[in-house]
Amino acid sequence: MAKCEVCDKSMFFGRKIRITRSQISRRAKTRQKANVKRVRVMVDGTPKTMRVCTRCLRSGKVQRS
Repeated sequence: MAKCEVCDKSMFFGRKIRITRSQISRRAKTRQKANVKRVRVMVDGTPKTMRVCTRCLRSGKVQRS
């Protein structure tokens, strides 16, 4: 399962609405996974492989090795 080890972001759910001839016809539940990458990061001065979402990488919560 796609889950960030830093912020615990995982799957999130929503609704997809199909619109046909200006009326809402069907509603379906959708699920999306977090954008998680396997990267080597520095943890207490030692390199370690972790699953980190791209938001944590961009914001600087982890430092790549």
